[in-house]
Amino acid sequence: MISREPTIERLATAKALLLTPFGLDETHLSRALNEIKAQQVDEADLYFQYTRSEGWSLEEGIVKTGSFSIDQGVGVRAVSGEKTAFAYSDDISEASLLDAARTVRTISSAAQSGRVKTAKQKMAGARSLYTAVDPISTLDSQSKVDLLGRVERMARAKDPRVAQVMAGLAAEYDVVLVARADGTIAADVRPLVRLSVTVIAEQKGRREVGSGGGGGRFGLAYFSDAQIQEYVDQAVHAALTNLDARPAPAGEMTVVLGSGWPGILLHEAIGHGLEGDFNRKGSSAFSGRIGQRVAAKGVTVLDDGTISDRRGSLNVDDEGNASQRNVLIEDGILKGYIQDSMNARLMGVAPTGNGRRESYAHIPMPRMTNTYMLAGDKAPEEIVKSIKKGLYATNFGGGQVDITSGKFVFSASEAYWVENGKILYPVKGATIVGSGPECLKRVSMIGNDMKLDSGVGTCGKEGQSVPVGVGQPTLRIDGLTVGGTA
Repeated sequence: MISREPTIERLATAKALLLTPFGLDETHLSRALNEIKAQQVDEADLYFQYTRSEGWSLEEGIVKTGSFSIDQGVGVRAVSGEKTAFAYSDDISEASLLDAARTVRTISSAAQSGRVKTAKQKMAGARSLYTAVDPISTLDSQSKVDLLGRVERMARAKDPRVAQVMAGLAAEYDVVLVARADGTIAADVRPLVRLSVTVIAEQKGRREVGSGGGGGRFGLAYFSDAQIQEYVDQAVHAALTNLDARPAPAGEMTVVLGSGWPGILLHEAIGHGLEGDFNRKGSSAFSGRIGQRVAAKGVTVLDDGTISDRRGSLNVDDEGNASQRNVLIEDGILKGYIQDSMNARLMGVAPTGNGRRESYAHIPMPRMTNTYMLAGDKAPEEIVKSIKKGLYATNFGGGQVDITSGKFVFSASEAYWVENGKILYPVKGATIVGSGPECLKRVSMIGNDMKLDSGVGTCGKEGQSVPVGVGQPTLRIDGLTVGGTA
Protein backbone atom coordinates (compact mmCIF):
# COMPACT_ATOMS: atom_id res chain seq x y z
CA MET A 1 0.00 0.00 0.00
CA ILE A 2 1.34 3.44 -0.94
CA SER A 3 0.64 6.17 1.63
CA ARG A 4 0.45 9.87 0.85
CA GLU A 5 2.53 12.59 2.49
CA PRO A 6 0.74 13.55 5.78
CA THR A 7 0.03 17.15 4.74
CA ILE A 8 -1.63 15.97 1.51
CA GLU A 9 -3.48 13.24 3.42
CA ARG A 10 -4.90 15.75 5.90
CA LEU A 11 -6.01 18.03 3.09
CA ALA A 12 -7.75 15.13 1.34
CA THR A 13 -9.54 14.19 4.59
CA ALA A 14 -10.69 17.77 5.12
CA LYS A 15 -11.99 18.10 1.56
CA ALA A 16 -13.82 14.78 1.83
CA LEU A 17 -15.61 15.90 5.01
CA LEU A 18 -16.06 19.62 4.45
CA LEU A 19 -16.29 20.27 0.71
CA THR A 20 -17.27 17.23 -1.37
CA PRO A 21 -20.49 16.30 0.52
CA PHE A 22 -21.78 19.84 -0.10
CA GLY A 23 -20.85 20.07 -3.78
CA LEU A 24 -17.93 22.42 -3.14
CA ASP A 25 -14.38 22.49 -4.44
CA GLU A 26 -11.47 24.95 -4.59
CA THR A 27 -13.21 26.90 -7.35
CA HIS A 28 -16.05 27.78 -4.98
CA LEU A 29 -13.57 28.84 -2.29
CA SER A 30 -11.79 31.14 -4.75
CA ARG A 31 -15.12 32.60 -5.83
CA ALA A 32 -16.06 33.43 -2.23
CA LEU A 33 -12.66 34.96 -1.51
CA ASN A 34 -12.85 37.03 -4.69
CA GLU A 35 -16.23 38.35 -3.55
CA ILE A 36 -14.49 39.65 -0.42
CA LYS A 37 -11.52 41.02 -2.36
CA ALA A 38 -13.83 43.07 -4.57
CA GLN A 39 -13.43 45.58 -1.75
CA GLN A 40 -10.06 46.72 -0.38
CA VAL A 41 -9.16 44.39 2.49
CA ASP A 42 -5.81 43.44 4.02
CA GLU A 43 -6.71 39.83 4.79
CA ALA A 44 -9.54 37.41 4.16
CA ASP A 45 -10.03 33.75 4.97
CA LEU A 46 -12.52 30.89 5.10
CA TYR A 47 -12.42 28.47 8.02
CA PHE A 48 -14.29 25.19 7.65
CA GLN A 49 -14.60 22.84 10.63
CA TYR A 50 -16.06 19.43 11.39
CA THR A 51 -16.03 18.30 15.04
CA ARG A 52 -17.29 15.01 16.45
CA SER A 53 -17.06 14.64 20.22
CA GLU A 54 -18.03 12.11 22.84
CA GLY A 55 -18.03 12.13 26.64
CA TRP A 56 -18.71 9.65 29.44
CA SER A 57 -18.88 10.21 33.19
CA LEU A 58 -18.97 7.86 36.17
CA GLU A 59 -20.13 8.58 39.70
CA GLU A 60 -20.96 6.27 42.62
CA GLY A 61 -19.87 3.29 40.53
CA ILE A 62 -22.40 4.04 37.80
CA VAL A 63 -21.87 5.56 34.36
CA LYS A 64 -24.40 8.37 34.75
CA THR A 65 -23.97 10.32 31.53
CA GLY A 66 -22.93 9.72 27.97
CA SER A 67 -22.95 12.33 25.24
CA PHE A 68 -22.22 12.48 21.54
CA SER A 69 -22.31 15.48 19.24
CA ILE A 70 -21.41 16.56 15.71
CA ASP A 71 -20.88 20.18 14.77
CA GLN A 72 -19.82 21.61 11.44
CA GLY A 73 -19.80 24.97 9.73
CA VAL A 74 -17.78 27.72 8.12
CA GLY A 75 -16.51 31.09 9.33
CA VAL A 76 -15.80 33.88 6.83
CA ARG A 77 -13.55 36.79 7.80
CA ALA A 78 -12.30 40.01 6.26
CA VAL A 79 -9.73 42.28 7.90
CA SER A 80 -9.03 45.88 7.00
CA GLY A 81 -6.49 47.66 9.18
CA GLU A 82 -7.46 46.63 12.68
CA LYS A 83 -11.14 46.22 11.83
CA THR A 84 -12.58 42.72 11.43
CA ALA A 85 -15.83 41.70 9.77
CA PHE A 86 -16.94 38.14 10.47
CA ALA A 87 -19.85 35.90 9.57
CA TYR A 88 -20.43 32.21 10.13
CA SER A 89 -22.94 29.53 9.26
CA ASP A 90 -23.60 25.92 10.19
CA ASP A 91 -24.95 25.49 6.65
CA ILE A 92 -22.06 24.60 4.38
CA SER A 93 -23.24 25.45 0.89
CA GLU A 94 -22.24 27.67 -2.01
CA ALA A 95 -25.14 30.02 -1.31
CA SER A 96 -24.26 30.42 2.39
CA LEU A 97 -20.58 30.86 1.56
CA LEU A 98 -21.21 33.62 -0.99
CA ASP A 99 -23.78 35.31 1.25
CA ALA A 100 -21.26 35.41 4.13
CA ALA A 101 -18.55 36.70 1.79
CA ARG A 102 -20.74 39.56 0.57
CA THR A 103 -21.62 40.40 4.16
CA VAL A 104 -18.04 40.69 5.44
CA ARG A 105 -16.69 42.63 2.45
CA THR A 106 -18.66 45.69 3.61
CA ILE A 107 -15.86 46.31 6.13
CA SER A 108 -14.24 48.57 3.53
CA SER A 109 -16.00 51.24 1.49
CA ALA A 110 -13.11 51.72 -0.93
CA ALA A 111 -13.65 49.42 -3.91
CA GLN A 112 -10.67 48.03 -5.72
CA SER A 113 -10.22 49.27 -9.23
CA GLY A 114 -9.94 46.85 -12.11
CA ARG A 115 -10.41 43.13 -12.31
CA VAL A 116 -10.04 40.93 -9.23
CA LYS A 117 -7.13 38.56 -9.68
CA THR A 118 -7.40 34.98 -8.52
CA ALA A 119 -4.46 34.09 -6.31
CA LYS A 120 -2.48 31.03 -7.28
CA GLN A 121 -3.22 28.24 -4.86
CA LYS A 122 -0.39 27.08 -2.61
CA MET A 123 -0.35 24.52 0.13
CA ALA A 124 0.68 25.86 3.53
CA GLY A 125 3.71 24.43 5.27
CA ALA A 126 2.70 22.16 8.11
CA ARG A 127 4.01 19.92 10.86
CA SER A 128 3.27 16.24 11.45
CA LEU A 129 3.02 16.18 15.23
CA TYR A 130 0.24 13.63 15.78
CA THR A 131 -1.55 10.93 13.83
CA ALA A 132 -4.83 11.70 12.08
CA VAL A 133 -6.68 9.10 14.15
CA ASP A 134 -10.34 9.33 15.11
CA PRO A 135 -9.99 8.71 18.87
CA ILE A 136 -13.70 8.01 19.35
CA SER A 137 -13.39 4.87 17.25
CA THR A 138 -10.26 3.57 19.02
CA LEU A 139 -12.39 1.90 21.73
CA ASP A 140 -15.95 0.61 21.58
CA SER A 141 -18.60 1.85 24.03
CA GLN A 142 -18.31 -1.12 26.38
CA SER A 143 -14.54 -0.72 26.59
CA LYS A 144 -14.98 2.96 27.50
CA VAL A 145 -17.40 2.04 30.28
CA ASP A 146 -15.00 -0.67 31.49
CA LEU A 147 -12.16 1.88 31.52
CA LEU A 148 -14.10 4.16 33.87
CA GLY A 149 -14.93 1.16 36.03
CA ARG A 150 -11.23 0.40 36.38
CA VAL A 151 -10.64 3.98 37.54
CA GLU A 152 -13.27 3.49 40.25
CA ARG A 153 -11.85 0.16 41.45
CA MET A 154 -8.24 1.35 41.48
CA ALA A 155 -9.11 4.48 43.47
CA ARG A 156 -11.11 2.60 46.11
CA ALA A 157 -8.41 -0.06 46.39
CA LYS A 158 -5.79 2.62 47.02
CA ASP A 159 -7.06 3.62 50.47
CA PRO A 160 -10.13 2.82 52.61
CA ARG A 161 -10.63 6.53 53.27
CA VAL A 162 -11.68 7.08 49.65
CA ALA A 163 -15.41 7.69 50.01
CA GLN A 164 -16.37 8.76 46.51
CA VAL A 165 -14.91 8.52 43.02
CA MET A 166 -15.86 10.53 39.93
CA ALA A 167 -14.29 9.92 36.54
CA GLY A 168 -14.74 11.35 33.09
CA LEU A 169 -13.59 10.33 29.63
CA ALA A 170 -13.70 12.68 26.64
CA ALA A 171 -12.67 12.23 23.00
CA GLU A 172 -12.80 14.62 20.06
CA TYR A 173 -12.14 14.34 16.34
CA ASP A 174 -11.62 17.79 14.84
CA VAL A 175 -10.99 18.47 11.15
CA VAL A 176 -10.31 22.00 9.87
CA LEU A 177 -9.73 23.52 6.44
CA VAL A 178 -8.39 27.06 5.96
CA ALA A 179 -8.41 28.94 2.66
CA ARG A 180 -6.82 32.40 2.55
CA ALA A 181 -7.10 35.25 0.06
CA ASP A 182 -3.40 34.94 -0.81
CA GLY A 183 -4.09 31.47 -2.24
CA THR A 184 -2.88 29.51 0.78
CA ILE A 185 -4.84 26.39 1.65
CA ALA A 186 -4.17 24.36 4.80
CA ALA A 187 -5.82 21.54 6.74
CA ASP A 188 -5.42 19.72 10.01
CA VAL A 189 -6.89 16.61 11.57
CA ARG A 190 -6.77 16.98 15.35
CA PRO A 191 -7.50 14.12 17.74
CA LEU A 192 -7.88 14.99 21.43
CA VAL A 193 -8.59 12.80 24.45
CA ARG A 194 -8.71 13.35 28.19
CA LEU A 195 -9.29 11.16 31.24
CA SER A 196 -10.05 12.83 34.57
CA VAL A 197 -10.47 11.41 38.06
CA THR A 198 -11.67 13.15 41.21
CA VAL A 199 -11.78 11.48 44.61
CA ILE A 200 -13.26 12.52 47.93
CA ALA A 201 -11.51 11.15 50.99
CA GLU A 202 -13.11 11.14 54.43
CA GLN A 203 -11.53 10.87 57.88
CA LYS A 204 -13.09 11.70 61.27
CA GLY A 205 -15.87 13.65 59.63
CA ARG A 206 -13.54 15.70 57.47
CA ARG A 207 -13.80 15.43 53.69
CA GLU A 208 -11.21 16.58 51.16
CA VAL A 209 -10.94 16.47 47.36
CA GLY A 210 -8.09 15.44 45.09
CA SER A 211 -7.90 15.23 41.33
CA GLY A 212 -5.73 13.78 38.59
CA GLY A 213 -5.85 13.03 34.90
CA GLY A 214 -4.33 13.78 31.54
CA GLY A 215 -4.49 13.27 27.83
CA GLY A 216 -3.26 14.55 24.50
CA ARG A 217 -3.56 14.18 20.75
CA PHE A 218 -3.78 10.40 20.34
CA GLY A 219 -6.21 7.50 20.72
CA LEU A 220 -7.85 6.12 23.84
CA ALA A 221 -5.46 3.15 23.95
CA TYR A 222 -3.04 5.55 25.66
CA PHE A 223 -4.96 5.02 28.88
CA SER A 224 -3.35 1.75 29.93
CA ASP A 225 -3.76 0.37 33.45
CA ALA A 226 -0.36 1.81 34.34
CA GLN A 227 -1.38 5.27 33.10
CA ILE A 228 -4.71 5.09 34.92
CA GLN A 229 -2.91 4.08 38.12
CA GLU A 230 -0.68 7.15 37.83
CA TYR A 231 -3.71 9.45 37.63
CA VAL A 232 -5.44 7.64 40.49
CA ASP A 233 -2.32 7.83 42.69
CA GLN A 234 -2.13 11.57 42.06
CA ALA A 235 -5.78 12.16 42.95
CA VAL A 236 -5.78 9.99 46.07
CA HIS A 237 -2.48 11.43 47.30
CA ALA A 238 -3.83 14.98 46.99
CA ALA A 239 -7.03 14.16 48.86
CA LEU A 240 -5.26 12.28 51.69
CA THR A 241 -2.65 15.03 52.01
CA ASN A 242 -5.35 17.63 52.46
CA LEU A 243 -7.00 15.55 55.18
CA ASP A 244 -3.97 16.37 57.35
CA ALA A 245 -3.57 19.94 56.15
CA ARG A 246 -3.38 22.83 58.61
CA PRO A 247 -4.35 26.47 57.98
CA ALA A 248 -1.77 28.20 55.79
CA PRO A 249 0.36 31.01 57.28
CA ALA A 250 0.11 34.43 55.65
CA GLY A 251 2.64 37.11 54.82
CA GLU A 252 5.59 37.79 52.53
CA MET A 253 7.81 34.74 52.23
CA THR A 254 9.88 32.49 50.02
CA VAL A 255 7.73 30.30 47.78
CA VAL A 256 8.94 27.23 45.93
CA LEU A 257 6.76 26.05 43.06
CA GLY A 258 6.85 22.41 42.01
CA SER A 259 7.47 21.28 38.44
CA GLY A 260 4.80 20.59 35.83
CA TRP A 261 1.26 21.87 36.37
CA PRO A 262 2.34 24.82 38.60
CA GLY A 263 3.43 26.29 35.26
CA ILE A 264 -0.20 27.42 35.07
CA LEU A 265 0.96 30.43 37.10
CA LEU A 266 3.52 31.16 34.36
CA HIS A 267 0.80 30.78 31.72
CA GLU A 268 -1.60 33.18 33.41
CA ALA A 269 0.71 35.73 35.00
CA ILE A 270 3.27 35.91 32.17
CA GLY A 271 1.95 34.20 29.05
CA HIS A 272 -1.19 36.27 28.52
CA GLY A 273 0.84 39.43 28.93
CA LEU A 274 3.02 38.33 25.99
CA GLU A 275 0.14 37.91 23.53
CA GLY A 276 0.40 40.26 20.56
CA ASP A 277 -2.99 41.97 20.79
CA PHE A 278 -2.40 43.26 24.32
CA ASN A 279 1.06 44.53 23.38
CA ARG A 280 -0.02 46.17 20.13
CA LYS A 281 -2.63 48.11 22.10
CA GLY A 282 -0.12 48.95 24.84
CA SER A 283 -2.28 47.38 27.52
CA SER A 284 0.19 44.73 28.72
CA ALA A 285 2.76 45.17 31.47
CA PHE A 286 5.28 43.93 28.85
CA SER A 287 4.36 46.43 26.11
CA GLY A 288 7.32 48.13 24.40
CA ARG A 289 9.90 46.15 26.36
CA ILE A 290 11.49 43.96 23.67
CA GLY A 291 15.21 43.69 24.38
CA GLN A 292 14.81 44.70 28.02
CA ARG A 293 15.42 42.58 31.11
CA VAL A 294 12.05 41.43 32.43
CA ALA A 295 13.19 38.41 34.48
CA ALA A 296 16.11 37.09 36.48
CA LYS A 297 19.10 35.60 34.69
CA GLY A 298 18.50 31.97 33.79
CA VAL A 299 14.79 32.47 33.12
CA THR A 300 13.94 31.32 29.58
CA VAL A 301 10.27 31.04 28.63
CA LEU A 302 8.97 29.46 25.42
CA ASP A 303 5.65 28.96 23.72
CA ASP A 304 6.01 25.83 21.64
CA GLY A 305 3.23 24.43 19.47
CA THR A 306 5.52 21.80 17.90
CA ILE A 307 5.77 19.17 20.66
CA SER A 308 4.51 15.78 19.47
CA ASP A 309 1.13 14.58 20.77
CA ARG A 310 0.74 17.43 23.26
CA ARG A 311 -2.67 18.86 24.08
CA GLY A 312 -1.64 22.39 23.09
CA SER A 313 0.21 21.45 19.89
CA LEU A 314 -0.99 22.17 16.35
CA ASN A 315 0.24 21.11 12.92
CA VAL A 316 -1.07 24.45 11.63
CA ASP A 317 -2.81 27.19 13.56
CA ASP A 318 -6.35 28.32 12.79
CA GLU A 319 -5.12 30.75 10.13
CA GLY A 320 -3.15 28.11 8.24
CA ASN A 321 0.29 29.07 9.58
CA ALA A 322 2.63 26.30 10.72
CA SER A 323 3.08 26.15 14.49
CA GLN A 324 6.46 27.26 15.86
CA ARG A 325 8.81 27.05 18.81
CA ASN A 326 8.85 30.68 19.96
CA VAL A 327 11.40 31.96 22.49
CA LEU A 328 9.62 34.71 24.42
CA ILE A 329 12.12 35.40 27.20
CA GLU A 330 15.75 34.30 26.94
CA ASP A 331 18.02 34.42 29.99
CA GLY A 332 15.74 37.10 31.42
CA ILE A 333 15.59 39.29 28.27
CA LEU A 334 12.25 39.80 26.49
CA LYS A 335 12.66 38.55 22.91
CA GLY A 336 9.19 38.64 21.40
CA TYR A 337 5.45 38.18 21.59
CA ILE A 338 3.13 35.51 20.25
CA GLN A 339 1.21 36.64 17.19
CA ASP A 340 -1.70 35.93 14.93
CA SER A 341 -1.69 37.32 11.38
CA MET A 342 -3.53 40.60 12.00
CA ASN A 343 -1.55 41.73 15.03
CA ALA A 344 1.72 40.62 13.42
CA ARG A 345 0.95 42.73 10.32
CA LEU A 346 0.03 45.76 12.40
CA MET A 347 3.20 45.41 14.50
CA GLY A 348 5.45 44.82 11.49
CA VAL A 349 6.56 41.32 12.49
CA ALA A 350 5.95 37.79 11.24
CA PRO A 351 3.10 35.59 12.55
CA THR A 352 4.28 33.00 15.07
CA GLY A 353 1.70 30.26 14.44
CA ASN A 354 -0.48 31.34 17.39
CA GLY A 355 -3.68 32.39 15.61
CA ARG A 356 -6.30 30.29 17.40
CA ARG A 357 -10.08 30.19 17.64
CA GLU A 358 -12.50 28.04 19.61
CA SER A 359 -14.52 27.08 16.52
CA TYR A 360 -15.72 28.20 13.10
CA ALA A 361 -18.13 30.53 14.94
CA HIS A 362 -15.26 32.56 16.47
CA ILE A 363 -12.58 34.93 15.16
CA PRO A 364 -8.90 34.02 15.63
CA MET A 365 -6.70 35.86 18.09
CA PRO A 366 -3.17 35.35 19.46
CA ARG A 367 -3.29 32.48 21.94
CA MET A 368 -0.75 30.28 23.71
CA THR A 369 -0.07 26.64 22.78
CA ASN A 370 2.37 24.90 25.19
CA THR A 371 4.01 27.53 27.42
CA TYR A 372 6.88 26.57 29.68
CA MET A 373 10.16 27.59 31.30
CA LEU A 374 13.40 25.76 30.53
CA ALA A 375 15.27 23.87 33.25
CA GLY A 376 18.15 25.22 35.30
CA ASP A 377 20.94 23.40 37.13
CA LYS A 378 19.62 22.93 40.67
CA ALA A 379 18.26 19.67 42.12
CA PRO A 380 14.68 20.15 43.35
CA GLU A 381 15.65 18.73 46.76
CA GLU A 382 18.35 21.40 47.06
CA ILE A 383 15.80 24.13 46.31
CA VAL A 384 13.39 22.92 49.00
CA LYS A 385 16.24 22.61 51.51
CA SER A 386 17.19 26.24 50.86
CA ILE A 387 13.91 27.50 52.38
CA LYS A 388 14.37 28.95 55.85
CA LYS A 389 10.66 29.63 56.31
CA GLY A 390 8.22 29.42 53.43
CA LEU A 391 5.75 27.61 51.24
CA TYR A 392 6.29 24.69 48.89
CA ALA A 393 3.36 24.60 46.44
CA THR A 394 3.12 21.50 44.24
CA ASN A 395 -0.34 21.93 42.71
CA PHE A 396 -2.67 24.78 41.85
CA GLY A 397 -6.37 25.31 41.42
CA GLY A 398 -7.93 28.44 39.96
CA GLY A 399 -6.45 31.89 39.53
CA GLN A 400 -6.88 35.21 37.80
CA VAL A 401 -4.65 37.92 36.39
CA ASP A 402 -4.95 41.57 35.39
CA ILE A 403 -3.15 41.86 32.03
CA THR A 404 -2.54 45.61 32.33
CA SER A 405 -0.85 45.52 35.73
CA GLY A 406 0.34 41.93 35.63
CA LYS A 407 -1.06 41.30 39.12
CA PHE A 408 -2.29 37.78 39.84
CA VAL A 409 -3.98 35.71 42.54
CA PHE A 410 -3.68 31.91 42.59
CA SER A 411 -4.94 29.29 45.01
CA ALA A 412 -2.70 26.35 45.87
CA SER A 413 -4.57 23.03 45.97
CA GLU A 414 -1.59 21.16 47.44
CA ALA A 415 1.09 22.94 49.46
CA TYR A 416 3.43 22.38 52.41
CA TRP A 417 4.96 24.52 55.14
CA VAL A 418 8.77 24.35 55.22
CA GLU A 419 11.16 25.48 57.95
CA ASN A 420 14.95 25.15 57.91
CA GLY A 421 14.78 23.07 54.75
CA LYS A 422 12.36 20.49 56.16
CA ILE A 423 8.79 19.89 55.01
CA LEU A 424 6.80 20.02 58.27
CA TYR A 425 3.14 19.62 57.29
CA PRO A 426 0.65 20.21 54.48
CA VAL A 427 -1.31 23.46 54.52
CA LYS A 428 -4.68 24.43 53.09
CA GLY A 429 -6.10 27.73 51.92
CA ALA A 430 -2.89 29.29 50.63
CA THR A 431 -3.26 31.93 47.94
CA ILE A 432 -0.28 33.40 46.15
CA VAL A 433 -0.51 37.08 45.27
CA GLY A 434 1.95 38.99 43.12
CA SER A 435 2.87 40.71 39.87
CA GLY A 436 3.93 38.65 36.87
CA PRO A 437 6.84 40.89 35.81
CA GLU A 438 8.04 41.31 39.41
CA CYS A 439 7.62 37.59 40.12
CA LEU A 440 10.00 36.71 37.26
CA LYS A 441 12.66 39.04 38.61
CA ARG A 442 12.54 37.31 42.00
CA VAL A 443 13.34 33.82 40.70
CA SER A 444 16.49 32.86 42.60
CA MET A 445 16.83 29.11 41.91
CA ILE A 446 15.76 27.06 38.89
CA GLY A 447 15.48 23.28 39.06
CA ASN A 448 16.82 20.72 36.61
CA ASP A 449 13.48 18.90 36.55
CA MET A 450 11.44 20.72 33.88
CA LYS A 451 8.21 18.84 33.31
CA LEU A 452 5.13 19.49 31.21
CA ASP A 453 1.67 19.01 32.67
CA SER A 454 -0.17 15.73 32.09
CA GLY A 455 -2.47 17.18 29.42
CA VAL A 456 -5.42 18.83 31.18
CA GLY A 457 -5.16 22.56 30.44
CA THR A 458 -7.88 24.70 28.87
CA CYS A 459 -7.34 28.43 28.41
CA GLY A 460 -10.09 31.02 28.32
CA LYS A 461 -9.80 34.43 26.65
CA GLU A 462 -12.57 36.80 25.62
CA GLY A 463 -15.15 34.03 25.89
CA GLN A 464 -13.19 31.50 23.81
CA SER A 465 -11.67 28.27 25.17
CA VAL A 466 -8.81 26.33 23.57
CA PRO A 467 -6.67 23.38 24.77
CA VAL A 468 -3.19 24.33 26.00
CA GLY A 469 -0.18 22.89 27.79
CA VAL A 470 1.99 24.34 30.56
CA GLY A 471 5.23 23.36 32.26
CA GLN A 472 8.19 24.44 34.33
CA PRO A 473 10.96 23.15 36.57
CA THR A 474 10.93 23.57 40.35
CA LEU A 475 11.37 27.30 41.07
CA ARG A 476 12.32 29.31 44.12
CA ILE A 477 10.78 32.79 44.15
CA ASP A 478 11.70 35.19 46.93
CA GLY A 479 9.39 37.68 48.57
CA LEU A 480 5.99 36.56 47.31
CA THR A 481 2.88 37.45 49.27
CA VAL A 482 0.89 34.51 50.57
CA GLY A 483 -2.64 34.96 51.76
CA GLY A 484 -3.42 32.22 54.22
CA THR A 485 -6.11 31.07 56.64
CA ALA A 486 -4.04 31.00 59.82
